Amino acid sequence: MARTIAAIQAQIIATKDSDPTLSAYTWSTSKTAIWRLWTYVVAVCIWTLEQLYDQHRIEVATLLASQKPHTLQWYVAMARRYQHGVLLPAGSDRYLTETTDPATAIVQYAAATELTNMVRIKVAKQGADILEKLTTAELDAFAGYMNRVKDAGIRLQITSGDPDNMRMVLSVYYDPLVLSSSGARLDGTDSNPVLRAVNAYLAALPFDGVFVNNHLIATLQQVQGVKIAHVASVEANYAATPYVPVTVRYTPDAGYMTLDEAYFNAHITYTPA
Repeated sequence: MARTIAAIQAQIIATKDSDPTLSAYTWSTSKTAIWRLWTYVVAVCIWTLEQLYDQHRIEVATLLASQKPHTLQWYVAMARRYQHGVLLPAGSDRYLTETTDPATAIVQYAAATELTNMVRIKVAKQGADILEKLTTAELDAFAGYMNRVKDAGIRLQITSGDPDNMRMVLSVYYDPLVLSSSGARLDGTDSNPVLRAVNAYLAALPFDGVFVNNHLIATLQQVQGVKIAHVASVEANYAATPYVPVTVRYTPDAGYMTLDEAYFNAHITYTPA
């Protein structure tokens, strides 16, 4: 960053004063002394050069930013900036104004992953209570936007799907002083706290976050009245694909998932501890 003229001149004078040869001379203390005027002229020249260096640094940084390959997080950021139905200025990848209005900024959730010879962009929007996929018209418009702002030569796979489905078989050993044989709290405050905890765990996962069996167990162990939670099996699927077992972890294809509550309630057993 360029220094001020006064700072540069002060440094020149300080250097002169500290030099044993130059300090031996008798110097005029007048503010208009010729030697002081020359230090000012030199300071102005150095200040001008430093200003040019600063401008050159800005130009180089701008050039590098416009030419370097973008990261996956850049694609996520650009996806979230999409404004449905708003004109994108010609030759630009930025809208004239930013907005967080969900009626326009419909992509509230996005994730980017690198596949073979392409980048996959998963997106979803916030519904009334749960995440939802974009409509066909919304997805087509969004795809047009992403293909306009992406790096040249990069192929994109843009998807927005229904949530992955998850089902599980669970055995709960409970405290009979807190829970009933059906899993309800005896004080009547919650009819199914275990189901609520599972749904809360899934809802708390970040978009495109990883479901981990052990993390779910740890969550269930925090439910008051649950002594032991044994997850006998977990399965998941997306679209029309068959269910696959989840032995350790699972990344939802759509970026988010929901629990098959009917299956869950039919395959959970409660045993007093």
